[in-house]
Amino acid sequence: MTDSRGAVVNSYRPRAGDALVLVDIQNDFLPGGALAVPLGNEVIEPLNRRIAEFARDHLPIFATRDWHPDNHCSFRAQGGPWPPHCIAGSQGAQFAAGLQLAPDVRIISKGTRVDVDAYSGFQDTDLAQQLRNLGCTRLVIGGLATDYCVRATAIDALAGGFEVIVLADAIRAVDVRPGDGHRALQEIRAQGAQVVATQHVLR
Repeated sequence: MTDSRGAVVNSYRPRAGDALVLVDIQNDFLPGGALAVPLGNEVIEPLNRRIAEFARDHLPIFATRDWHPDNHCSFRAQGGPWPPHCIAGSQGAQFAAGLQLAPDVRIISKGTRVDVDAYSGFQDTDLAQQLRNLGCTRLVIGGLATDYCVRATAIDALAGGFEVIVLADAIRAVDVRPGDGHRALQEIRAQGAQVVATQHVLR
């Protein structure tokens, strides 16, 4: 059974070995930003609830961020597909003001090399090693955008041997091609992830 967003309606309870991974909830991806994801701001409230739950249970929280040089290869001026966004140190690269990050959040910067794009939080970072050092085996993922960085992070997590739960109502898609977000969720699910709406988190 699925809900209106295509999420499998089952439940899970945060447990030892879980980590929350917040993907790229940055100003440039919110409405009004340089590369705005439609309704991207809607992920903040459900993710704040998950942050509070993981902090309460002393479970690790990671936040990935694009942290690009100003001449990054993904920018149109360099032949890439995107407008300049999330330039390291800029206001657009900062986490959304409404995101209630826990004090001990672990920040993962990606896309820091001029010549390499990186959608996944695992690409050219030590995220996998940090997770293993903490004994994490299951990742709960939400953020922006479904069809790019959420997709790539979830797929790399699965390839790395982690269980993955994607929070269906705490993600939003760019949908450059209509339906990209839906197709990304289908792909993630086919590769072994659970897609769960946040209201099915047991407390």
